[in-house]
Amino acid sequence: MRRHRLLVLFAALLAGAGGGTPAANEQSRPRVVEISLNMMIHHVSAEYVIRGIKFANDTHADAVILKLNTPGGLETSMRDIVSAILNSSVPVITFVAPSGASAASAGFFILEAGDLAVMAPGTNSGAAHPVVLGGADVGKTMEAKIENDAAAYIRSYVVKRGRNATLAEDAVRKSSSYSDKEALDGHLIDAVLSTSSDIFRRYDGQSIKRFNDTTTTLHLKDAEVATYSMPGLEQFFAWVADPNIAFILGALGLACLYIEFTHPGLVAPGVVGAAAIVLAMYAFNLLPLNSMGVLLLLVGLGLLALEVKVMSHGVLAGAGILALVLGALLLVNSPWPQARIHLSTALGVAVPLGVIVVVLLRLVIAAKMRKAVTGEAGMVDAVGVATTELGPSGQVFVHGELWEARARQPIPKGARVQVREVDGLTLVVEPAPEAR
Repeated sequence: MRRHRLLVLFAALLAGAGGGTPAANEQSRPRVVEISLNMMIHHVSAEYVIRGIKFANDTHADAVILKLNTPGGLETSMRDIVSAILNSSVPVITFVAPSGASAASAGFFILEAGDLAVMAPGTNSGAAHPVVLGGADVGKTMEAKIENDAAAYIRSYVVKRGRNATLAEDAVRKSSSYSDKEALDGHLIDAVLSTSSDIFRRYDGQSIKRFNDTTTTLHLKDAEVATYSMPGLEQFFAWVADPNIAFILGALGLACLYIEFTHPGLVAPGVVGAAAIVLAMYAFNLLPLNSMGVLLLLVGLGLLALEVKVMSHGVLAGAGILALVLGALLLVNSPWPQARIHLSTALGVAVPLGVIVVVLLRLVIAAKMRKAVTGEAGMVDAVGVATTELGPSGQVFVHGELWEARARQPIPKGARVQVREVDGLTLVVEPAPEAR
């Protein structure tokens, strides 16, 4: 029995040793956390990126690869991301990908912040001149201060990364933009590579200097890529923050609230409209709005309302729709088309909204001004036919019924009569105007 136990123990040890080798190999495999920033830069996307970098640090990953495809966004959110990259204990590789992508405006700052900055073939980056929220004229002095601050900010870490500070500053001061080849030749990035696997093969075993002046050797061969995904709720809010979606939600909210105000008690349009307006306001709070665009939208709505009152045969309505379209196109203050409201969206919202507002408003006003057609009030001014001679009493046929009637003057049988008042169940009539 004792010998049998020893054999079982020895076999278990052998099995443990044999099974431990793959596990050890698995544990020794490098792990890279992949974060995708493929949207505008605002506090939702910034929090996602910062959490992803923190996750990589907490789980002791070998590196972070931050994929960029963004038209830019808010400066405050960009600075939060740059700070997280510079203070990360795990090396961060910024990578503009896939081919056709861009890292514009605030995305350029993030690209230059990486320990390694890489672009895929056919990508571009730059145009990082700061834009004042609201498109307001802040004056040359304040504009110079904002520009100088942004230029000094990017110099502060580009120089330490060993990259071309002059070209980086040109992207800020002159809105210069660079292709992948121009960025590589100008020493703004470290390489032009197509995929993450190409980066791993290229830099495996190489030493890089970190922002805190320490040196780290990258271990990236056969790296396991752990994708850090954005939670569903944050994806929804990021989707809402798209300027086109926000504009559609705003228009939908106005239409639903109008239906609720003109038809009290429906409830559902009011709830949907209020929710849509709140979401639109949340999104517009994240976007760099142009005050001229807001003003044009208000003018457009005002002109649509005037069309109903003035009856300009469509002139004011056309001007209102044009103002809505121009206001939508100017609403988001961004030099990049991806971050602005598209013409198709502006037309798709402004034209139906203008038609709906004009038609519904006219119907409501007409309904309020229309004479009642039921009860005593509905009988006044009604036209009928005398079925007997009225001299002065007799009968008339009005609204498909025979009525007792009296007239102030004799009216022959068969003549057309018009009701002037209702006295109980008797109609007081007189000859219809054409009968006179």
